[in-house]
Formats: sequence, structure tokens, C-alpha cells
Amino acid sequence: MPTTTPTWLDLAPADLSTRQLHDLLRLRNEVFIVEQDCPYPDIDGHDLAATTRHLLALDGDNLLACSRFLAGPAAVRIGRIVVAPGGRGTGLGRELVARSIDLCLAHWPGRPVLISAQAHLRRFYEEFGFVATGSEYDEDGIPHLDMQLRVDGGAPASRTQ
Repeated sequence: MPTTTPTWLDLAPADLSTRQLHDLLRLRNEVFIVEQDCPYPDIDGHDLAATTRHLLALDGDNLLACSRFLAGPAAVRIGRIVVAPGGRGTGLGRELVARSIDLCLAHWPGRPVLISAQAHLRRFYEEFGFVATGSEYDEDGIPHLDMQLRVDGGAPASRTQ
């Protein structure tokens, strides 16, 4: 659990320290591969791409949560959304998603914002204005849904307060 208000960092790959890169890869490995028992190639070559960004929540040097943004010419995809076990149940996940949406709208205005959500988190993401754009599918043994941020009247359905 965070001992203070987290420090939020919006970083391009070139701005990540070696420790930050190590810590985000370690957290994703611990949660997505070990905890969820889902062996898959997390190190996929996208973390250091020039069009990628990372959002990190830190408590001192301790990484609490992070997400990754893959920007394409037509859309931006939020992925690798993860909260460390010690930060769960604190509202940190909600803040991470809200800040991730804001980051997308700031860096890539006008582009659709997409996620590939674990199906059991559908209602969670719907609270932020995401809507399913297709049927459930299997990704690495876990049901997923493609979702897109709904935009009403030019404004996002949910923003950081």
C-alpha cells in the first residue's frame, strides 16, 4: 500500500531509467505471467519504440502501477495496465485508468483510444466510457474484449478529476 500520494510519470522510452524499465518489466512479469499463470512473451519490442509512452505511479523508488501506450497512425492503444498487489483496493487502478485516458487525449487528440480488456473487467472499463467493439476472444488462455473509449459530443466520457 502506498505510504504517500504516488508520483506519476509520463515517459517516452528514452526518458525511462534503467531501473524504471527493469521495474515495469518485473511488475508485468510478476502479475501477468506468474500470478495469472499465463506464459506469454511480454518483452515484445514495443516498450522502447519511438511512438510508445509509459505511465508510472511511484511511491519513492517503488513502482506501484503502470500502463503502456502504443500509438499508431489511426488510433492509440492502452495496454499492460497493471497495479502491484500492494496497491490494489486503494483506488490506484481507477486513477491509473483515468490518467491513462487523459494522457491519450493530451498526446494523441482526436485519435480513437482502444484497449484489449480482460473480459471479467468489462464493467470496470465501462465506468470510464469504454464500450465493447466485438465478441469475447481468447488471448493466451484468458477471455478478452476489444473496447474503445466512447466520446460524446467531443468530450471523453470520463476524465481525471
